Amino acid sequence: MYKDKKVVFSGVQPSGQLTIGNYLGAIKNFAEFSDEYRCYYCVVDEHAITVRQNPAELRRRTYETLALYIACGLDPEKNVLFVQSHVSGHAELGWILDCYTMFGELSRMTQFKDKSKKNTDNINAGLFTYPALMAADILLYQTEMVPVGSDQKQHLELARNIAERFNGIYGETFVVPEPFINKTPSARIMSLAEPTKKMSKSDENENATVRILDEKDVIIKKFKRAVTDSGSEVRALDGKDGIINLMSIYGAFTGKSFEEIEREFEGRGYGDFKLCVGEACADALAPVREEFKRLMNDKAYLEDVIAKGAMEAYRDSLKTMSKVRRKVGFIEKPRF
Repeated sequence: MYKDKKVVFSGVQPSGQLTIGNYLGAIKNFAEFSDEYRCYYCVVDEHAITVRQNPAELRRRTYETLALYIACGLDPEKNVLFVQSHVSGHAELGWILDCYTMFGELSRMTQFKDKSKKNTDNINAGLFTYPALMAADILLYQTEMVPVGSDQKQHLELARNIAERFNGIYGETFVVPEPFINKTPSARIMSLAEPTKKMSKSDENENATVRILDEKDVIIKKFKRAVTDSGSEVRALDGKDGIINLMSIYGAFTGKSFEEIEREFEGRGYGDFKLCVGEACADALAPVREEFKRLMNDKAYLEDVIAKGAMEAYRDSLKTMSKVRRKVGFIEKPRF
């Protein structure tokens, strides 16, 4: 029974097409958790609207993100796949936790500073307080483990602080979550244009980012244009950030170590290597792209997955919300 399993939670915004960084560093590995953990994978559409969205596009990307989850190997029968806004406990708990989160804590969030610079005409309250909503996403399901990248560690630490603060005031209420940090080379895939910067689905430079749904010729073209250095040896040496990034990607798709890659490409130039990386990436993603297309043509199936996931997540959230409401002093909800 899943009640005996520890809980994993992860969410992704439907605000852009997912990249090979999202795939290799996170989603590809999520399927391995499903036998050992109770897994909640959420499309966090409420987080997405901290930045102005085209409504029709947001709806389309919400379906696409869910379809990509499934195409990448997340079985809806083994994982709870759902949309954040379909479970009212996220927003309700988010507001309650706003009242237990300090202004100074939120003002130190580096992502708020970064997004404020990019959206100077829309520095809204949600952009400032969304780390408390992120804490609610996690704490609502009594999550023990959260897969995080280095850019999200600060937010998870805040979630832990909020949980401990609330528990300190009211007694044991929330599980204090632990991070799961993937330490393999594929955990942090870098930009093809700026290999010292993480690959981002919101990068305006199309050549910087390889998306899971890019067609084979597009993928190969992007890898051919990838920034490297002035040398020609395929070796993982200091200062060769571009080549190390390409080796990480090639290794993730082929299962080869850096040493094996160096032997394979000994005496061969960067052009040859880039082509091989592009082909390995495109060929590995081809089944994902095909399954995604099939799923997007089966709207009824996606609607069914969304409905079942929302029902499971809502049901599982009720115990936490009942406990929290009682502890802060709200009277019991009437039954309608």
